[in-house]
This record gives sequence, structure tokens and C-alpha cells, in this order.
Amino acid sequence: MDATAYCLDVAAIRRDFPILEQRVHGRKTLVYLDNAASAQRPRQVIETIDQLYRRHYANVHRGIHWLSEQSTELYETAREAVRQFLNAPSSDEIIFTSGTTAAINLVARSWCEAFLKPGDEILLTLMEHHSNIVPWQQAAQRHQAKIRFLPIDNQGMLDPSCWDQYFSPRTRLVSFTAVSNVLGTRNPVGQLVEAARRVGAVVLIDAAQVAPHEPIDVQAWGADFVALSGHKMLGPTGVGVLWGRREWLEKMPPFLGGGSMIRKVTLEGFEPASLPYKFEAGTPPIAEVVGLKAAVEYLWQIGLAHITEHEHRLTELAHEVLSDVGDIIIYGPSVQHKAGIVSFNLDGVHAQDVSEVLDQEGIAIRAGHHCAMPLHERLGVPATARASFYLYNTYDDVYRLGEALRTAKKLLRPGRTRSSNA
Repeated sequence: MDATAYCLDVAAIRRDFPILEQRVHGRKTLVYLDNAASAQRPRQVIETIDQLYRRHYANVHRGIHWLSEQSTELYETAREAVRQFLNAPSSDEIIFTSGTTAAINLVARSWCEAFLKPGDEILLTLMEHHSNIVPWQQAAQRHQAKIRFLPIDNQGMLDPSCWDQYFSPRTRLVSFTAVSNVLGTRNPVGQLVEAARRVGAVVLIDAAQVAPHEPIDVQAWGADFVALSGHKMLGPTGVGVLWGRREWLEKMPPFLGGGSMIRKVTLEGFEPASLPYKFEAGTPPIAEVVGLKAAVEYLWQIGLAHITEHEHRLTELAHEVLSDVGDIIIYGPSVQHKAGIVSFNLDGVHAQDVSEVLDQEGIAIRAGHHCAMPLHERLGVPATARASFYLYNTYDDVYRLGEALRTAKKLLRPGRTRSSNA
């Protein structure tokens, strides 16, 4: 592979991320490979939030004074930017939440409260993040429903040939990740949605690992709900998005009660506000939403298709480099079936020990079960090490990862592991 053949001007991009200039433990320049957990923020996002607090901040929607009108305009302009980012039919279908977890919980509480019945089935996959498992387990307990899991093969992929055993007239809702946060597996969104439609099921897609990296078209996907987080796509923490079809959102009861989500309140009851506000109770994450707009604009400027290609090249190189190290077990499918996520173990060594050695070499990865315990049980390991790439990563980052793993291999003897509650 030609290490100079970047599809992005990565050097220019990196200048937008001041955090990458740091030296870890005062020694080595930071190599940040924990992007699947949370991305870094460019100065454009940081400066946007700073300017909001310095010049434009007030509570939104409720005030008729000049400053509140400014803040409200910025907030609602951000909603329209997200609508365009997702190619949603209407900005009324864009619900701001605190993240993917909150978005999924909103559906698990509100939609299930109205439509899930005893004996109904919720269908998930074995590779789901806990945030796309636990809310449905709670809903199933409340409504006496059943949860089933689509299995994965030894390459970490779903096998459509067995789906007839899982999709049935009892399947009421199907919720799945578009990309596994552990294996990087790209799931067949179109096939899953089509299978769900054949049995009349509603579909939610966890897009947390897709939205930062490649174009999304919710209309082309054909699902009913899509959830994503801002902090994984260069935006602030504490903000996320639920897109939902209007016909479902209008039928669903409000999830949280309080200010902003009402049209009228009397001593006898209340009338909810119209979309999207009926699902945005209380003071929303104003600065975070405005910061998310800046992140969306940054990604637009770079080009999500270019980011996808860049990460693919990094992932190809990572597979080659890790294989050359030796004694590295890589989990998940081949490169052509995965996103920019490479989970691995150094044979006989706990992932946490590997991560600690890499940290001393200036390299930030993730070690643990990555909020996917059932998947790790299927893999037969308590934890994995995970390197995940983004637009500011370079080929040199991957080579440094390989050298650091060679160092770890020399230092950590097989069998000298320790337990972890990762």
C-alpha cells in the first residue's frame, strides 16, 4: 500500500484539532485511536460554542426578547441542518436528545407504551451495544414481550439464510446497529428493513457508528426511527438525535413531562405540544445543539464519502500491520465488510494490559467489552482491544500502533493476565 496516497488533506485537517498536538506523559505525540467511543472536536466546533456563550445565549422558544430570539434561531437552524444531513422529510421529525442511548430509550418507552402487547417479540442482533439491548429488555419486562437475537457467524456477520427462523408475525419491532461498535461489521440495512416489513414490524436503526463516517439517507433506508450521537461525529457531548416518521411520532405519547413539551396545562390535565417539541421537555441542550450544527457543517465541507474511503484505507493497512506483528487475533469480518474499527487481542494477554503498554507509547485505544457483553461471550473472550479510525488519523498512526504492539509483545508474556471488570 502506498502510504502517501491519502484521499484527504489529513495534515490540514489535523491542524483543526489542537488536542492532537499534545504529548502523552510528556514523551510521545498523541495517536488517538478511540474514535468509536468518542471523537475529538475541531476548533470550528469549539469556537462556535464559545461564541454562543459569549454573544448569543438565552433560553430558547420561551422568550420574546432579542437575545432569546437569536438563540432560538440558532437552535432551530441547527435542526434544519441535521434534517439535511439525514435527508429527513421534515425538520419536525428531528428530535434532539442527549445521545443515542436517550433516543433509543425514548422509543422503547413511548412507542412500546402505546403499541407493544403481551406476546409480541422484539428482534435484535447479537452484536448490539448495551444501549440497544437494555431498553428493550426493560420494555419487554413491562409489557410481557419476548426478545430474540439474530445470531452471527464466525466472521462476525449476520446470515440472512436463517432469518426465517426469527422474523415472524409476532415480530413487532426490529432494532439493530448499522455498524458494530466492536467488530466494525457493516450490517445489510436494506435486507433487514425489507425482512421486517414483510412481517409488519417497525424498525429502529442505531446509526451511532455510521453518522460520523458516511452519508446517511433515512428515506432510502426505509426505517421508522434512526438514532445517533453528536460526540462521535465531532460534536459536543450531551446531544443526540432521534429521527422518526411523523406518523409514528404523532401517535406516540410524550416520554418526559414538563416545560416546553406542552401546549396547554390545566388542573385536570395537559395537551402536548406539536412535533418536535412534545419530545423535548425542559431546557434543551442549546449550546450542544448549536455545536452539533458546526460539526455537521465541518463534515459536509470535508465530504463524508471521502472520509469513508480514507478510513477504509487505514483499516486495510491496520489489518496488514497487525498481521505482521504476529500473535494478534483480529475479530470480525474482512476489510471489505467492515468500517474503520479493528478489534483484536494479543494472544494470551489481556486487552487491558495491552492498552496500558500502548498508552505509554502515546497511543489511545479502547480495551474492554465495549458495552457489548453478549457479543464478547459469543466471541469467547472477556475483552478485546479496539483501534478505531477517523478523518484525522494517518498511515503513520497505524505504523506506530504496530510498533507499539511489538513492544507490548516483548513485555507481556502469554499467561501473565489479570482479571478486569472492563
